[in-house]
Amino acid sequence: MDPTENHVSRRRFLGTAGAAAALTAVALPASSYAKVIGANDRIRIGFIGVGGMGTEHLKAIHELKEQDNVEGIIVADCWKSRAEKGAEVVGASKSTTDYRQVLDNKDVDYVTIATPEHWHSKMTCDAMDAGKPVYCEKPMTHTIPEAQAVMKKQKETGLPLQVGVQAMSDDSYSSAAKAIAQGILGQVVQAQIEYVRRYDKQGPWRNPGITDSTPKPADLDWEAWLGHAPKIPWNAHHYHEWRNYRAYSGGIATDLFIHRITRIMKACNLLYPRRVVGMGGIWQWPDGRDLPDNFEMICEYPRGMTVYVLGTMSNRVPVDHLIRGYRATMYFTGTGWVVKDKDGKVLETHKKTGGEDIHLHHTNLHNHLRKGEPLNCPAELGMAGVAAVNMANESWRTGQMIAWDKQAEKMVPAHTLPEQNYYPEVLPAKA
Repeated sequence: MDPTENHVSRRRFLGTAGAAAALTAVALPASSYAKVIGANDRIRIGFIGVGGMGTEHLKAIHELKEQDNVEGIIVADCWKSRAEKGAEVVGASKSTTDYRQVLDNKDVDYVTIATPEHWHSKMTCDAMDAGKPVYCEKPMTHTIPEAQAVMKKQKETGLPLQVGVQAMSDDSYSSAAKAIAQGILGQVVQAQIEYVRRYDKQGPWRNPGITDSTPKPADLDWEAWLGHAPKIPWNAHHYHEWRNYRAYSGGIATDLFIHRITRIMKACNLLYPRRVVGMGGIWQWPDGRDLPDNFEMICEYPRGMTVYVLGTMSNRVPVDHLIRGYRATMYFTGTGWVVKDKDGKVLETHKKTGGEDIHLHHTNLHNHLRKGEPLNCPAELGMAGVAAVNMANESWRTGQMIAWDKQAEKMVPAHTLPEQNYYPEVLPAKA
């Protein structure tokens, strides 16, 4: 059967069934939404934001067109020329400078959002209000309150939300979670991981072609790009190098650490940290940026463990990615993981399937929409990552240890809470 015919018949049914039926579909829990899209239906995708990462999404969907029976049909970007070029990349017939036209398009089955961080929450909530499932690039949102608003909206609508932490499509971390839960490491007490780079003289996220006098493209809507960020005159550095400015990004923490700490969260079954410290500074490139160029953080979790993340942008020598337990240590490698006891004896190994791959992450969402396959990075995991990295940035900015207030559901200076309970919330079985 022609997949296009199936797609059209489904839309004809929704159109004739009226608004009440459409609302019923929107209200389905995420696990049930798969029933709406048939196994042979072509999935049609709209794109919002097609800069560097957004273009990678366009390419991925174009490459998955036959394999996954998908199609990009409309592209939005506040820079008109970029939107038009993006439409050519994915073979879409429509482009626009207004993202709401993507949401109003009744042929769009889900929306991919790859804008600067400060737009993620607004666009995600608007998409869900329009009845669209979402693939949103990491971090899920710019701030913790925005993440909470997205979580609330996702629960209200029941619509799927895949957060773009692509490493969650590597089964190393879900398999590690099972092995750890079964006691392979004994009591887990610590983990470490990194995201290190060595930039040249321009520094992190600087474009050597951008200067103070770089003009605004004539067909770029600067006011639309700023959105709810502070209103400022055209600034080429802010537009082209937005990861260096806290109005639009959390820098190393939200752009890089989110990739790493989410892996440990998945493997160790972690959600909100109990306390977080972020340290670092603008040490090598004092060029007007207001986010650190070298950074690290330590998170303490209620299960009774800490997680250390290193993020220098001045040196690419890494630390081992590992999880330490009383009985053994789990080392993550390029092919999976290996567990060794205190004497170096190998207790267990795992050869991974999947990987940190944008194609696999989209395919996971396609499989979820068609047959209910669990999402690899759902909203709950996205929210936990946003909490940790924002607490680290707040610690850096204020020079204080930051804690998670469970009652108020917000981050606060640690000293404002009652004295800490230094025991795990749930005492582990003796190993």
